[in-house]
Amino acid sequence: MSNKIALVFGGTRGIGAACVHKLAEQGYDVAYTYVNSTPNLPACIGQSRTKGYAVDIRQADQVEKVFSNVAHDFGSMPHCVVANAAINVPFSPMASFNLNDFRDLVETNIVGVFHVLQAAAKHVTDGGNIIGLTTSMVRVAIPGGGPYTATKAAVESFLRSMAKELAPRKIRVNGVAPGPVDTDLFRVGKNEEALARSAALSPFNRVGQTEEVAEVVAFLASDRASWVHGQIVQPNGGMV
Repeated sequence: MSNKIALVFGGTRGIGAACVHKLAEQGYDVAYTYVNSTPNLPACIGQSRTKGYAVDIRQADQVEKVFSNVAHDFGSMPHCVVANAAINVPFSPMASFNLNDFRDLVETNIVGVFHVLQAAAKHVTDGGNIIGLTTSMVRVAIPGGGPYTATKAAVESFLRSMAKELAPRKIRVNGVAPGPVDTDLFRVGKNEEALARSAALSPFNRVGQTEEVAEVVAFLASDRASWVHGQIVQPNGGMV
């Protein structure tokens, strides 16, 4: 019997790369996308195949095409889609936030993710699942983070509506909203003092690791999460 297919948008580094590995270990064949990072994942992880595709999620036609390419290369449309691709910019107070940075955030984290989720809603197989990555900062305000957080709040709104829309097809839709996680994206614009402040948001006084978030994604992508739907799960080390 062939493996189910997972498609991870933004899968070459950080949380996305960890998701590729965890889903492959769980028995999925995994397609993943990239823009600037060179694909460096093996063609097989255990018994699971992997393959990377260059996709700019800001371009709806590229997002649509990757679903067709995955179906051609792996033999079916994805059973699981992970919408992880996103950008961050240096935090700054609203009064001085760079307008171009804000437009970039909106174009990728809202418009781009809309493209991903819209295509996923059309093409994910019945009984499958869709998982969107957001942030715990939607519920815990951080000075300077308002514009970035606003884009992730939009993603959560998409996901909650989709959960109602896709339920008749038995497609589960959930979000994963990590606290600070040690990735290149997280470290953008932060000095050591800022990193220490981020660690202090958790009573464990550390930031999360990518594998800890990927474990939650893998759980939601599994049959073990058959009764988890329309939820925003927060692996954040007690950041409340």
